[in-house]
Amino acid sequence: MAIKNRNIFLVYFFSIITLGIYGLYWLVKTKEEMKGLGAEIPTSWLLIIPIGNLYWMYKYCEGFATKVKRDNNTILWFILYILVWIVVPAIVQSELNKLAS
Repeated sequence: MAIKNRNIFLVYFFSIITLGIYGLYWLVKTKEEMKGLGAEIPTSWLLIIPIGNLYWMYKYCEGFATKVKRDNNTILWFILYILVWIVVPAIVQSELNKLAS
């Protein structure tokens, strides 16, 4: 699957006007793009299951750290997501945009 270049501002804008639904859609789509790079991220259905969503996000951060950012700092990215989740989409999309171009 090819990595899609997305406008970071629009990711936030659409997430706000759809009350978070686009944010979930974005997570699923970026997960598929990372899986195309070789990341091992489980099914997105775990996003709607309590505790399962934390496991899913950890695996998402692991895929981001190892396949996109290539810094192997999974714990750092997971803690960043937990503490300041609002900035994570900007960082992830920025890094994916670099790979898309």
